[in-house]
Amino acid sequence: MPAAPMTSAPPPRPLVVSRDEHLLDDLLRVLAAAGTEPEIAVGGAPLRRAYRTAPLVVLGADVVGAAVVRALGRRPGVVVAARSELPAEEWAAAVEVGAERVALLPADEGWLLSRAVAAVRAPVTRGWLLAVGGGCGGAGASTVAAALAVAAAPGAVLVDTDGWGAGLDLLLGAERAEGLRWPELTGLRGRVSGDALRASLPEVAGVHVLAAARSAHPGLPEEAVQAVVEAARTDGAPVVVDLPRPGPDGFCATTHAVLAEADLALLVVPARLRAAGAARLLVSGAGSPWAGAQLVVRPVPGGLSTDEVADVVGRPVLAELPHDRSVVPRGERGEVPAVAPRTPLGGVARRALAEVRRAAAG
Repeated sequence: MPAAPMTSAPPPRPLVVSRDEHLLDDLLRVLAAAGTEPEIAVGGAPLRRAYRTAPLVVLGADVVGAAVVRALGRRPGVVVAARSELPAEEWAAAVEVGAERVALLPADEGWLLSRAVAAVRAPVTRGWLLAVGGGCGGAGASTVAAALAVAAAPGAVLVDTDGWGAGLDLLLGAERAEGLRWPELTGLRGRVSGDALRASLPEVAGVHVLAAARSAHPGLPEEAVQAVVEAARTDGAPVVVDLPRPGPDGFCATTHAVLAEADLALLVVPARLRAAGAARLLVSGAGSPWAGAQLVVRPVPGGLSTDEVADVVGRPVLAELPHDRSVVPRGERGEVPAVAPRTPLGGVARRALAEVRRAAAG
């Protein structure tokens, strides 16, 4: 007999437990807007089974204190829905079942819609985070960061955190592209929609660029940078952050926060003795966030060898970046870095992306 065709199991549906017809109408409407049709149960084996497997459980205020509900036990992903403020005994029952929130309708319909969408959508692999900095001034870290983002496109997010750098969008020729820059986003805090964030940013060559302003804007709030990076990663997007050199007061809070979460940190170091010495100061200082960085070495005529740079800095070399005569004119013309396999930046990108993916997976 021929084998039966394989079919994928349908995605689990949210569970709604209520006998209140008006509340049920409201909940069905909200969940339909979230693109899902819930399972409705009020008792027996169907309730117990669905309660174990549903990605989200919505308990009506009319049943939250019922014995059949209290017997189900606690689990994550439980919301209590009501059409008016709960009396004290129902609040106590909501706490007892471990509800994460009491959603009052219609005021909380927007929140419940977002919560349902998050619960029923397919799991998204968390995006990796790669941080790039210069071992000394003028090392070419911004060019390397931009090249890595282009190589990781489409969908990559390139975050510029150097308030004195005049904007990475210039390097990619996106200075006239529509979208938000840091001055409009410094107030971000907490949870942010990754889809909405990327849609709001200028895009070039498949890279969503969050650039600094061209007016002086030396400091970016740590909370805003963290919100942007977390939103993109939660949505599955790879993130490349171009970090600034330390200032007179040392490393900024943003540098510490980004490097603490980075899957891979790269320092770009020209193969000169003073540049290698400066990079050593970055990685060896007490509490330095760059202590675990790997190096991208730019050979220079008459300079140190790659092994000598590694010895001076005290960190391993991930890749060499040979001289590329096209880098400067391409940057001045606003052309994206060349990352084809046989180009110098393309070779570094292949090594770096393989390493960051390995680190993120492990």
